[in-house]
Amino acid sequence: MKKLIVFDLDGTLAASKAAIDPEMATLFAALLDVVRVAIISGGALPQFKTQVIAHLPAGATLANLSLLPTCGTRFLVYDGGDWKLLYAENFTAEEKKKIIDALNDAVDRSGFKAEKTWGEAIEDRESQITYSALGQAAPLDAKEKWDPDFSKRKKIKSLLDPMLPDFAVNLGGSTSIDITKPGIDKAYGIRKLRDVLKIEIAEMLYVGDALFPGGNDYPARTTGATCIQVRDPNETKRVIEAIIGCMQ
Repeated sequence: MKKLIVFDLDGTLAASKAAIDPEMATLFAALLDVVRVAIISGGALPQFKTQVIAHLPAGATLANLSLLPTCGTRFLVYDGGDWKLLYAENFTAEEKKKIIDALNDAVDRSGFKAEKTWGEAIEDRESQITYSALGQAAPLDAKEKWDPDFSKRKKIKSLLDPMLPDFAVNLGGSTSIDITKPGIDKAYGIRKLRDVLKIEIAEMLYVGDALFPGGNDYPARTTGATCIQVRDPNETKRVIEAIIGCMQ
């Protein structure tokens, strides 16, 4: 069996920007009792805390959990009292401006700029710039209807790629596009997990909902890690149950 189970967050452990449900919290805590676990997501650290950590049962084995926010551009481990940052690959002010200008241009030219948004559409996460088409606080039902087949974001990405050749552009969540430094993506995070935890990539299992080319989980597949594509958190629960069953 694998020594490290790595999960995407939105669409895999929970609905976009939503908290894990009680069943997932119980299963995730049970998984932490039997194997090391990591979460890699385009979200920032506060999302990890509000979506996952805050809902785990008291006494969960957090020492077995690694957090890699913003697609692996940051790495945190639990030191017994709080989360310790091991590294961060942050943008310069000039890089941020170039990315934000390109995003605004590409969205305008794509014809897919939303008429209604809930909050800011572009979020500066220091080591990642994230575009959320309907805004950061958009309701889940609206997000799920906007681009279910990724076609709108694929069009925007096709415009962004030649404008940002020195950056990585990936699709994530239900309405978002994540931009990081070149080579700093979930593959980078997988390799950092290998280096920090001393676990070979062949001994890792990655679970995500966007493992297709262009999806923000796809870089994990390129590392050679064993990958499982899931449709939603309910399917992830069944994967976790199977892993726990194999560990016992």
